[in-house]
Amino acid sequence: MRRRDFVGGLGGAAIALPLAALAQQPQRMRRIGVLMNLAEDDREEQARLALFRRALQEAGWVDGQNVKIDTRWGAGDAERYRKYAAELVALEPDVIVTATTPAALPLKQATRQVPIVFVSVIDPVGSGLIASLSRPGGNVTGFLSFEYALAAKWLDVLKEIAPKLSRVAVLRETASAAGIGQFAAVQTVGLLGIDLSVIDARDGDEIDRAVAEFSHGANDGLIVTAGQFAANHPAAITAIVAKHKLPAVYPYNYFVHAGGLISYGPDQRAQYGAAAGYVDRILKGEKPADLPVQAPTKYLLSVNLKTARALGIEIPAALLARADEVIE
Repeated sequence: MRRRDFVGGLGGAAIALPLAALAQQPQRMRRIGVLMNLAEDDREEQARLALFRRALQEAGWVDGQNVKIDTRWGAGDAERYRKYAAELVALEPDVIVTATTPAALPLKQATRQVPIVFVSVIDPVGSGLIASLSRPGGNVTGFLSFEYALAAKWLDVLKEIAPKLSRVAVLRETASAAGIGQFAAVQTVGLLGIDLSVIDARDGDEIDRAVAEFSHGANDGLIVTAGQFAANHPAAITAIVAKHKLPAVYPYNYFVHAGGLISYGPDQRAQYGAAAGYVDRILKGEKPADLPVQAPTKYLLSVNLKTARALGIEIPAALLARADEVIE
């Protein structure tokens, strides 16, 4: 064998060996932080998390195999959000997923490097989470719960099921920008002959007293807006409304599952599947700043006929025909 052939063969082996060794190296375990906004024992919240995990698995990310998922439960508590935001960031995850503005803001304050994907946020630009919907900028992107204009439709739905309606109370969190925005959207409808008032959603007993003071006649109704207290206490809210025999419309279908009369709003579970898609893209190298914030493409109309019968309300056939979900 000629010397240069021998040396060339050695050189090829020297190159091939590191490449082969590199190919045999195990894939790095990736890490995902999840800050849920409800309590751990909330069945709806567990269903959302299960859907998120399933969607991740379908994208090739299996917890315990090539990804580790660390989950914390905020339960609507501001102090927990701050504590768990710091904990999750300290774990140095590749991406963090969260829900609602009160949970997302502490995460953004805790890190400007770790990518954050949110769901169920109403006004991410107004709250300072992102620069714009089309070009979020920074390390945060995600999925809108809905735009304020949706709140105007709740009054239309309520009027449709209770045509003689003349007084409507709006249950909202008065200290929340989202609560203020939703009420403003309801006011823009300006239905002739409808008198609007506000009930602050901070405490169950306080809400009970306020609803009792409000409800005086057969032509009263209630709109429950999206907010932290209501989201964490759907059974308590619907029980108060049932106690005072008010027709009420809610922002999400889990209120109807808890005994509420009717809801019109986005499918929140579906947003967790969409969030898994953004997580997959980020884990594969895309940047949150380049992923536009998306609004829901479908809204669900849900009706509880059992509650309607208890209130003596006959749901119009046209509305039932439009319903995505009817609970008998």
